[in-house]
Amino acid sequence: MRKGTKRKAKEVVGKGKAKVEEEKPTTEEQAKNNDKVVVKRQAKRAKIVKPETETEYFPDKRNLEDLWQEVFPVGTEWDQIDMVYQYKWNFSNLEDAFEEGGELHGQKVYLFGCTEPQLVFFQGQSKVTCIPVVVAVVSPFPPSDKIGINSVQREAEEILPMKQMKMDWVPYIPLEKRESQVERLKSQIFILRCTQRRAGLKHLKLERVKKFEYCLPYFYQPFAEDEFEQSTIVQILFPSEPPVSFQILVE
Repeated sequence: MRKGTKRKAKEVVGKGKAKVEEEKPTTEEQAKNNDKVVVKRQAKRAKIVKPETETEYFPDKRNLEDLWQEVFPVGTEWDQIDMVYQYKWNFSNLEDAFEEGGELHGQKVYLFGCTEPQLVFFQGQSKVTCIPVVVAVVSPFPPSDKIGINSVQREAEEILPMKQMKMDWVPYIPLEKRESQVERLKSQIFILRCTQRRAGLKHLKLERVKKFEYCLPYFYQPFAEDEFEQSTIVQILFPSEPPVSFQILVE
């Protein structure tokens, strides 16, 4: 092969290499490309349209709605007090009596509570339920400051001051007036309140605890004592399945 031909071939190859090298980006161009920030726009979140809900209206609380709950159920066993409040009892008749035109409107009234165990058929089953009872006494002054403690197991009735059993008559404040100062209110409703804490019962003797279960407000009416014949029959309701009720004659 001639020398001239070989030389030309090298030049062609060299020129080809030069073209390839020219097509590759330089180091500066690579740096510029690296400096470019790729900005990607995030897709907008679709707005969740909340369904329009109807405005709920709650009935306003009645002025004396919790009156029966504030009255202490005297004589009720401590472990049964929670059973009294497990139902929302309706005492609207008591509330209406204090409204204008009612029997107790404008009068000074003293209230105390108690419970009556009754066999009730409810939700497909029969069970003994403590039904709350509220007793109203119309009087210009407290009807009694004594508590009578009596039971079948006791030989005689024991009369104690209310404060010894941590009980007293306190004014009841209606809901609409509870933000006012108690001293400025002239309450016409007084309720029997017990300040004995249930958590403190475990520190008391059993005899002392039982006294709370056997007590009721003591009212002494000497002119009416002989008008009532005292009954010696005791009704007992045994909580069995089904419950058994019977009477005992005490002589």
